[in-house]
Amino acid sequence: MAEEPTSAADENRKAGKATGKIGLAVMLSRVLGLLRDIFMVRLFGTSVLADCFNLAFKIPNLLRDLFAEGALSQAFVTTFSKRLKEEGDASAWALANRVLSLVVVAMSGVTLLGVLAAPWIVDLILSFADRSFGPEQRDLIVLLARIMYPFLLLVSLAALVMGMLNAKQVFGMPALASCFFNLGCIIGGGAIGYWLDPQWGEKSLIGISCGVLLGGMGQLVVQFPALRRAGFRFRWDMMWRDAGVKKILALMGPAMIAASAVQVNVMVNAMFATSTGEGGVSALNYAFRLMQLPIGVFGVAVATVTLPALSRAAVGGIGTQFAPTLLRGINLVTILVLPCAVGLCLLATPLVAVIFKGGDMHHRSTMMISSALQCYAYGLVCYSWIKIVQPAFYAIDKRWVPMAISFVSMVMNFALNWYFVRVMHWGHESLALTTSLIAAWNFVLLVSTLRRFVEEMSWRSLVATLARCAIAAALMGGICWAANRHVLSTLGDMGWLFQAIALGVVIAIGAGVYFGLCYVLGVSEARDCLGMLLRRIPGLKRFAPKAGK
Repeated sequence: MAEEPTSAADENRKAGKATGKIGLAVMLSRVLGLLRDIFMVRLFGTSVLADCFNLAFKIPNLLRDLFAEGALSQAFVTTFSKRLKEEGDASAWALANRVLSLVVVAMSGVTLLGVLAAPWIVDLILSFADRSFGPEQRDLIVLLARIMYPFLLLVSLAALVMGMLNAKQVFGMPALASCFFNLGCIIGGGAIGYWLDPQWGEKSLIGISCGVLLGGMGQLVVQFPALRRAGFRFRWDMMWRDAGVKKILALMGPAMIAASAVQVNVMVNAMFATSTGEGGVSALNYAFRLMQLPIGVFGVAVATVTLPALSRAAVGGIGTQFAPTLLRGINLVTILVLPCAVGLCLLATPLVAVIFKGGDMHHRSTMMISSALQCYAYGLVCYSWIKIVQPAFYAIDKRWVPMAISFVSMVMNFALNWYFVRVMHWGHESLALTTSLIAAWNFVLLVSTLRRFVEEMSWRSLVATLARCAIAAALMGGICWAANRHVLSTLGDMGWLFQAIALGVVIAIGAGVYFGLCYVLGVSEARDCLGMLLRRIPGLKRFAPKAGK
């Protein structure tokens, strides 16, 4: 039976509600991820030991983005959503069983290969390293990488389960699942690490690496009850010649490059960071975590809701709802991420000082992390836009376009890194700047190409929203700049709690000014967000503006 058409207002309300749920869940996950970084900073700071762990974790984590949460996830959600709409639940669940069975076999093989090849992979990563990484550090990175490699299998299965639930309009628990990964790392890894070495030396890193595996298992298992309620029953199925399986594999090839180009660039950045001195790798990692917080809360949340909707709108060709759905996603990301980018640029130093206070977090570490964070923030909006625009090509079966663009971007990233670090001898923050430049370049090419396939795109409305948000962000930026220069920079001798309160007040005032001005300037997404908030506060429902039509 055909589905009843929905109006733009209905889609807007559904997307807003789902984005809110995912945003809250992902915010909790990102906060726990930030606590995990704080835990590491307090124990190891920006030392060589911290660099060793971060490099070891990047190896399976890169493959996670290539296979699990990048190419596999996008290809599976696109195909699974279309199968649900065209053939129903039974056919879609059969496809899911076949893909799950294939992933268990394939990722087990990749994991075994990675464990065996770990020494050569580490040698490649350390090919630019300075004297901070000797033979002992190299052997430690190899050991930690081998321990954490099975994480790839666990997170691949977790990503598939998440995709199935999202396609069935279940967003809360999948978004919460990554919280259990961070809890496993902090609680499980901390307990095992302390048991192995109470002095928190090299042996404790083995325990923390085991915590990564515990967290991956938790991220997978916690989604099982919701998946069962959705109607799924697992059975081993090796009918891998199914048309849907072939479609997913065909989508994965180019998506492995396109969807994870930024993560590949981050790994290349880490390789060059090993030549910038002790702490360069860790400073980039901690700054990238802070930059990922608004992306995870807003960018990924909007993209998670938008991708299934785009896939449904592209069944049988590009439907009338495709362009409005895509524009809604871009506009939502614009209004939510732009103030975060401005705030991170102008408040990077006090923010880092407050968040990572403790351990050996001295002035040098603060400045290393904050300088990298500022450079990452320059490309934050473009990075978030890519999360929305890139999956649109897979929904309309133009998968080779983002692949080609991302391939060129990766080559440019390597060239810029080589020039900045090896020729100009700039520091680790230049690697973060390269990431921002490449994100902007990638987005411009994606949007320019997409216009050729989606003629109904009204870019005028997108530019109008961006202009209004930019005006509000400029005023907010002036407030942040003045507060940082005349207030926050003078609080160095005050207690940590006083500094945190002062920073929180500045952020609250800036956010209030920004969203208030967006509302006055008529940004429809700001009205919708305010309406959803007021309707949930007793006594204020009557003041809520009506949702946009």
